[in-house]
Amino acid sequence: MKKLNFIIKRLIDVIGSLLGLILISPVLLLISLSIKLTSNGPIFFMQKRIGKEGEIFEIIKFRTMIVNAEKIGDGLTVKDESDNRITKVGKFLRATSLDELPQLFNVVSGQMSLVGPRPPVTYYPYDGYENYPNWAKKRFKMLPGVTGLTQVTVRNSVSWDNRIIKDNQYIESFNIWLDLKILFRTLMQVFKSSNIYGKGEKDK
Repeated sequence: MKKLNFIIKRLIDVIGSLLGLILISPVLLLISLSIKLTSNGPIFFMQKRIGKEGEIFEIIKFRTMIVNAEKIGDGLTVKDESDNRITKVGKFLRATSLDELPQLFNVVSGQMSLVGPRPPVTYYPYDGYENYPNWAKKRFKMLPGVTGLTQVTVRNSVSWDNRIIKDNQYIESFNIWLDLKILFRTLMQVFKSSNIYGKGEKDK
């Protein structure tokens, strides 16, 4: 039964992300133009992340901050929307999570799923996959997601270790109905901006 759930999950990932990319292509174009016309730098932000079983891949997002923002000020940490490294367009994209849309390309390529634990950067909260404690490595048993149980519950309002606990809960209770519920709640959350910032946000 679980194997069937994984097969259906991958079908939903491929069909859903391809259809999504086609349907929202005008939105993607509009966002791309807005970024290019209002700030210097590339449209997309590429960053190495840890995926399933510790595999490293490059995540794709719309750029919401100035170039080299990670090397300025608080580094990866973004405490609130007043951070002057965030661009004007970036504030809107982050508040609505629209900056995550390009990750549909990661889903099509098989590096990510629509639903799963968010992929952390390679050096935080632990320095490399091998340095995660065994209990935390469970979150890497499935493909990372564009959205997940953590994002529709606690989001960034708690520490990374507490987010990992939520991710592990998702791994343990995974089924297609849970995925569909998370996707629905994610769509509803696009219109809210709660818990975007919190315990030193390091996912954006």
